[in-house]
Amino acid sequence: MTRISSLPPPKLAAHEAAVARLRDSYAAVPPHQPVRLAKPTSNLFRFREIDSAGKAGKRAGAHAKGTRAGGVRYLDVSAFGHVIHVDPRAKAAVVGGMTTYEDLCDATLPYGLMPLVVPQLKTITLGGAVTGLGIESTSLRNGMPHESVTEMQILTGDGRVVVATKDNEHSDLYYGFPNSYGTLGYSLALAIELEQVKPYVHLRHFAFNDPESCMSAIAEIAASGEYKGHKADFVDGTAFSGQELYLTVGAYSDKAPWLSDYTGQQVFYQSQRKTREDFLTIRDYIWRWDTDWFWCSRPFGVQHKLIRPFWPRRYRRSDVYRKLVAFDRKHGLTDVLYDRRGVAPREDVIQDVEIEVGRGHEFLDFFFRRVGMSPVWMCPLRLRGGKSWPLYPLKPGELYVNFGFWGTVALPPGKSDGYHNRLIEEEVSALGGHKSLYSTSFYDEEEFRARYNGQAYDRLKAAYDGGGRLLGLYDKCVRGR
Repeated sequence: MTRISSLPPPKLAAHEAAVARLRDSYAAVPPHQPVRLAKPTSNLFRFREIDSAGKAGKRAGAHAKGTRAGGVRYLDVSAFGHVIHVDPRAKAAVVGGMTTYEDLCDATLPYGLMPLVVPQLKTITLGGAVTGLGIESTSLRNGMPHESVTEMQILTGDGRVVVATKDNEHSDLYYGFPNSYGTLGYSLALAIELEQVKPYVHLRHFAFNDPESCMSAIAEIAASGEYKGHKADFVDGTAFSGQELYLTVGAYSDKAPWLSDYTGQQVFYQSQRKTREDFLTIRDYIWRWDTDWFWCSRPFGVQHKLIRPFWPRRYRRSDVYRKLVAFDRKHGLTDVLYDRRGVAPREDVIQDVEIEVGRGHEFLDFFFRRVGMSPVWMCPLRLRGGKSWPLYPLKPGELYVNFGFWGTVALPPGKSDGYHNRLIEEEVSALGGHKSLYSTSFYDEEEFRARYNGQAYDRLKAAYDGGGRLLGLYDKCVRGR
């Protein structure tokens, strides 16, 4: 097993020096001054918090050692934004916690390897996917990204640097770090497993005309590892309505009789309605959703046949669209436009939820009836190991489906912002599901603690951030402080 401490000596020395600098910078921050990481990118949707961090991240990228903004001290973590070491023989890597999956895959694919789960967007960081949870079409086989982490080196809230594994003295932090959203500490380096890949992925799109048969097919794939004779190395899907759903089942392939390109004029999610079979290179498959931010590039006109040829390919990326949304939020451009046109107010509905497969059809029936947003992403997952992770307590062995939906919905007359989001949270709770916390949440504190194991969180907070240097989980994810 590749360990952080067994890095080649020059790499270990450089990393330890960076750790010492960051630890000293953290120790120099007055105890009552809020601390954040200066990151140039983010995939969260709590805009007030992350846009100020993005500005600090740009300054940190210009070699700032510590940046203040609005009374918050932003720590320069740029030294932890790269792949430290790849060990192709062990199928493992040691990676800085701020490394994007784009850079990580660029480092591993030349060896014919990739992380066991690669979240859909290029600028998601490895540390972010671990502390905030991640998912993708290998999650039916490989669970979530944190399950393939063998070691986590963490700067804790109380200023220590510890290495947590599943069986050492910090195993409580190892299991409690996922879904803690940087409120217990920050990952500096992670040792991860990798898996062998083939050059191509052979896709087949299977159509369904009702949610129940689609959920049954997911259960069948989970049991057999294939569907209609097609091996299921990758599985996800798209629901355009309650009568039009597709599962995309991908199999590794050594050969490809043709190749599609969804970084150019064609749009991946639209292909599911037009074709039944496809081939992509492994790299293009990994980033098939990033080019158009799933379908969320539509408001910018990028998918329009008259605009797309003139939108530079290098700007067809999720982080570019995210910056455009942040600019719009900052200046209120869309709100002014809607107001002038007399358009009804719209509510952002941006969530990922996990529902047990047997109740997945109930969620989709509710969603299309009460919310009406389309499309909806579907991604089956099952924990890889036999142990639950306390702050996001999915059941080991249970098959879930992640439903992701990202956009805006018109508010009914007399309803205020949060109406649809609260409806969804209530339905998810009624179905025994879970909601990811990367976007705005509305739970009251009692329910939040019940759903996300507040007692276990309190023990971890006392053990690793007893002085409360970092925000608490409820404050960060619900109150948005």
